[in-house]
Amino acid sequence: MSDGKKDQTDWAYLDAMTDAEVEANALADPDNPPRTSEELRAAPRMPQVKVIRRALRLTQEEFSTLYHIPLGTLSDWEQGRSEPDQATKAYLKVIAVDPQGTASALKKASGRA
Repeated sequence: MSDGKKDQTDWAYLDAMTDAEVEANALADPDNPPRTSEELRAAPRMPQVKVIRRALRLTQEEFSTLYHIPLGTLSDWEQGRSEPDQATKAYLKVIAVDPQGTASALKKASGRA
């Protein structure tokens, strides 16, 4: 811990808790009540593009250049300011399934193969 305090957590006790005990403790926490189904449905989702980019270990700039996505657009998606349209979501799925093949196809299509 950065403030010099020793970690007071009893990890052995926590590890020994049953799933039911963990659930009961979580439900009893007044500072962090569980979300209702309605709240979960309304909650903003983290755009998948960030997950894909991080899995590929690419910076925003690298991902943007490699997959021909404007950097500002990519940043907006990752920050939740906008969301990819259906066609772009399909494109992101293709990148997730075959990142090298997608990048290679784009290079060939732009004459840089």
